[in-house]
Amino acid sequence: MPLTVIAKIKAKPGSEKQLEAACAEMASKVRQEPDTLTYIMHRSTTDPTVVMVYEVYKDAAAFEFHRKTPHMAELFGKLKDLVAGPPEVETLVEFARK
Repeated sequence: MPLTVIAKIKAKPGSEKQLEAACAEMASKVRQEPDTLTYIMHRSTTDPTVVMVYEVYKDAAAFEFHRKTPHMAELFGKLKDLVAGPPEVETLVEFARK
């Protein structure tokens, strides 16, 4: 069953561009993960310090694989100096669709 993840990352004021660059670099690496179905980065239109990530994985095992990749560890190493706090992460299971 597909697993959807929504992550909210808040940059420290003045670190918005560096956060976006780190996230964009991450997205290019995630494209190589075979069971990551969707990985889209968004910037808030109301708060320039907020980045939202919309992710869909083939299943929970694919999400666990993603969490343990070297590029995920690399991203978290970069984030520690750029973000105002830990990312807010919500996992979701779809139950209805248009």
